Amino acid sequence: MNPDDQFERCLESLHEAALDKGRWPAASARIDEACGTRGSSLVVGERSRGENRIHFARLLYRGENRDDLAREYFDVHYDRDAAMRRLMDRPEGRLVHLPDLWTEEERRTSPVYNEGYRRLRARNGLNAHFDDPDGLRLVWAIADPVGGDGWEPGRLRLLERLLPHVRQFVRVRQALAAAGAQGEGLAGLLDSDRIGAVQLGRNGRVQEASAPALAILRASDGLRDEGGMLRAHVPGDDERLQKLLGRALPDWRDGAPCGGSMTVRRSTARSRLALHVMPVGDRASDFGGRPMAFP
Repeated sequence: MNPDDQFERCLESLHEAALDKGRWPAASARIDEACGTRGSSLVVGERSRGENRIHFARLLYRGENRDDLAREYFDVHYDRDAAMRRLMDRPEGRLVHLPDLWTEEERRTSPVYNEGYRRLRARNGLNAHFDDPDGLRLVWAIADPVGGDGWEPGRLRLLERLLPHVRQFVRVRQALAAAGAQGEGLAGLLDSDRIGAVQLGRNGRVQEASAPALAILRASDGLRDEGGMLRAHVPGDDERLQKLLGRALPDWRDGAPCGGSMTVRRSTARSRLALHVMPVGDRASDFGGRPMAFP
């Protein structure tokens, strides 16, 4: 399979998992296989009152959940893991080779590196972190590569392409969790009275909307339905929104559909409206007939 096909298959799995948490193990396994890694973990936390607090951690090896190893790491090694502190000083959204976060002497003597990382199969792993304005931090930790060839350039390029989409996956899951809608799925979100959900067709026209979303559109409170098209009330916001929707609903020649997030100014409140756009459906199998975007 060529790299573009691998990327699109991984991206499709991430989009499915964003709306159905039960699909994350399968998506993670697909990424592992495509990138030639043993597994990966997602960790979400924050620094509060001088302490690092972990809100979520999930370790998967080819889709197999290993909470036992994750708990062992956090119970025994995490507080002494200098690499995690050093990772936060590196630019966000970039892969860092885990051994590079330790000195040569530390790699010889550190129990964390030699025992903890060995248990995690990650002494030759890769890490990346993302910071949110509200203080949350995401770490995507990728375990050792499979085979003796190490991190081949093609594997690294695929992981680098996936980085922002893994971040978007977590962002959507966090938004659904905050609304108490993390288990709803696509149909459930459209029936939900807890979150504003709008389904767009491939032509960009509004097809369905949940009750909270309809209230926003009818009041033109940041977003409106203009001739069946989703528009933002403020021109600058609308320009960004149309670009975001264009990436989620591309012409088939323009590559894989991609999600994204933004905020729009509202007319009835000082707070801004958070908007997350996520493609749904499979262009390769639906012959262009199914809805594709779900903001």
